Formats: sequence, C-alpha cells, structure tokens
Amino acid sequence: MERFFRLKEHGTNIRTEIMAGLTTFMTMAYILAVNPIVLTPAGFDWGAVFLATALSAGIFTIAMGLFVNFPVALAPGMGLNAYFAATVISSQATGKPISIAMGLTAVFISGIIFIILTVTQIRQMLIIAVPDSLKHAITVGIGLFIAIIGLKGSGIMTIAVSSFTDIKQGAYTDVSGSETVIHLGSLHNGTVALTVVALFIIGIMMVLRIPGAILWGILLTTAIAIVIGQVNVSEKLSGQTWVPDFSKMNLFHFDFPGVLEVGLVTVILTFTFVELFDTFGTLVGTANRAGYMKDPVEGKKRIGKAMFVDAIGVSGGAMLGTSTVTAFVESSSGIAQGGRTGLTSVTTGICFLLAVFLSPLVALVPPAATNAALIIVGVLMMQSIKEIDFSDMVYAIPSFLTLALMPFTYNIANGISFGIVSYVVLASVANLSGKAKEKYHIHWLMWILAVLVIGRYVFMGGE
Repeated sequence: MERFFRLKEHGTNIRTEIMAGLTTFMTMAYILAVNPIVLTPAGFDWGAVFLATALSAGIFTIAMGLFVNFPVALAPGMGLNAYFAATVISSQATGKPISIAMGLTAVFISGIIFIILTVTQIRQMLIIAVPDSLKHAITVGIGLFIAIIGLKGSGIMTIAVSSFTDIKQGAYTDVSGSETVIHLGSLHNGTVALTVVALFIIGIMMVLRIPGAILWGILLTTAIAIVIGQVNVSEKLSGQTWVPDFSKMNLFHFDFPGVLEVGLVTVILTFTFVELFDTFGTLVGTANRAGYMKDPVEGKKRIGKAMFVDAIGVSGGAMLGTSTVTAFVESSSGIAQGGRTGLTSVTTGICFLLAVFLSPLVALVPPAATNAALIIVGVLMMQSIKEIDFSDMVYAIPSFLTLALMPFTYNIANGISFGIVSYVVLASVANLSGKAKEKYHIHWLMWILAVLVIGRYVFMGGE
C-alpha cells in the first residue's frame, strides 16, 4: 500500500488517509438522500436513484484513487441534477416531451464530449492558460461556496422575502434591497443551535491539533443529536430496507433517436459548459489545497488524469441511471483532514459502496454535523487569498469577481466565467494603453473561452 500510493512521498500515512476518506464521505453523504429527492419529481424511482448515486460515487471515486492517486471524490452533482429534473425532464428546455431515457442520453453524450476534450488535451490547457491569481481566487471562491452551503443548509443563514409583487414558487425573480434580507437564523432552532455547537467542537479540536478533528466533530455531534433527541434512532431505522433492489435501476436506459428528434443540443451544451468549469474549479482548488500545484508540471499531469476519470464518470453515471457525476468540492474536507493520496478516495469510495447496504445508518448523521464541517472547510480554503495579487487591478478585479460570484450566485461556473472575461478585457486594455509596467500574458485559450462564455450567456441565458 505504501509503494502503490507513495504515502511517505506525500507526507502522510495509512491512518491519516483513512480518516480523511471517512471525513470526505461524511461531508458528501447528504447526496445519497438529496439526489433521490431532487430526481423523483421528474419520474425517477427513489430506490433506483439512491442505488445509482451510491454506485456511481463509489465506483468512480475508487477509480480516481487507483488510477490517479488523487484525494478527490465524485458523485452526482448538485445544481446539474436540479437542472436535469426541473428543466430538462419537465420539457422546459425544449418545449417538447422529454423522457427519462432522453435526459440520460443527453448526459451520456456530454460525457463523451468531455472524454474527447480530455484526450485532445484541451481541458488540461486550462491549467496553464488561467493566471495564478485567478486559480487561487477559484480556490477561495469554492471555499466560500462550500461555506454558504453549510450556512444555508444549517439555517444559520436565512433569506427573508417580502416582495411588493407575487413571486411564483421556484422561479427566479428580481427583488430590490428593501424586499429581501439575508440574516441570521433563529438560535432557538434546534438545528441551528446544534450546528453552532458543532462548529465550536470542531474548532476547539483543530486548535488543539487533534488528528481527525473534522471527522471526530461529526461523530460527536451525531452522538449529541441522538442523546438530546434531535435524531430519533428507531424512527430513522424503521421501515428501512437493508437489502438493495437492483432490478428497478435505469441501467443503460438510453434513447438516442429521441434525443435527435426533440433536439437536445442546447441541453447537451449546457451540461458540457457548466461541468467544464465546475470540474476545472474543483480540481484546481483541491489540487492547490493538497499542495500538488507546488510542482506545476506534476500538478498539471495529475489534474489531467483526474479530468479523464471525471469525464468517464459523467457517461458512467448516465449508464447507471443518474444525472451528471462530477468531482465534489466537499473533497476539500478530507484534504483539510490530511488526505494527500488516492487512498483517501478509495476509502471514500468503499464507504459509498457499503452505503448501498447501510443506508439507514448513514441517515443517522444530522445535517448540523455535516454543515458545520463544510463551514470549517470554507475557513481552511480561504487561506489561498493571500496568494492573490490585489495590488494589481488587472488581477484583483477578475479575482474578486471570481471568488464573489461563486457563492452569491450559487454557481461555480458563473464565478470562473466572469473572471475569465474580465481578465481578458482588462489585460487587453492595459496592454493596448501602454501604461502597464509589463505586458500581461493572455493565453489564446483564454480568448476562446471568453468568446464561448459571452456566447453562452447571450444565447443560453444566465440560469
């Protein structure tokens, strides 16, 4: 195991890697419950989605560990699954009836596109094309994105809306500052209070440098939740089945002729665009956090291999019957716990596979525990902010837009998109003005990406 994963070379050991893998699983386990909830309104069977989620996360996370030796886990992505269920299958994307088979086919095709882009090295070029300040801004932005997931999920951050006009449920709307306020949730709410307690537990353990602080914090918080009655063990375990029924899964459930008939080109391009930037941001952010980018050559090589596994995961997830599988930003929790090699991913993947049989136990972990862990991870990822050159506005403005728009628009791709376009524009103006101390390098791929980004928002909208 030492020779295969090169543990000493990465400054880690078996115990640390296993603890890190368990931590990543604990912070990602919510997807096992959330993904079925998101997809069942679109006509999916709950059990089928649960199994597809656990199997896809397990198989492709283990593949990431074995073939790339990278501590990043994969699972069906939040956001893309909501788009898949609410827009694609509901026919809002084309106005024509779209079956589950057609939707899964669109996901499968987007995965094939990713494989081609990875094999041709186009995705890997992003690593050298994007300026260092923007890369670090991506890391910070993802940290804020993770933190806001934790704050919102726990109820510590709430949004009150008092609009002058009726707002349709589930619709995007423009409201003025007087109509909406982001504020602190009620500390009398049990989940909010327990999340605050969990934050202090994990924080104190980290200050005392206790190994596995995040994982132990999650487990201790779960124990407290059970003791105080916030988690009812008998209720959680009642009615649960321990033996999975694989017969209901949508295995290889495709309809290629149907896709051509209804014209899902826009849908496929949307999947491709969002996944392209989401994955790039996640892999660069986690690679920075794990220290892989200290050696740019090795870092680029490792991320390139990770992108290939990620691309296969997209099509593989569709074969198993779920929406787009992608690298998870929550992997940062395991990296923060000391995970540095593929053993972390293998551990996480095995946990996902075991979850197929132990789903009732996974349900015992309260949201307060995992949300607190996500907030702490956000703190850790903020450390990269010191690497951003805020003294130079050509780097400062794009970096700020990148790290600010990720959490505030709840979308990683939005932050990267605005960062790329603003850098190309500002660097070009600085170069043409002749007032720059030195010429800013704009990689040719940045020009192409800027055009694609602008085209995407002009022709496909911002949602």
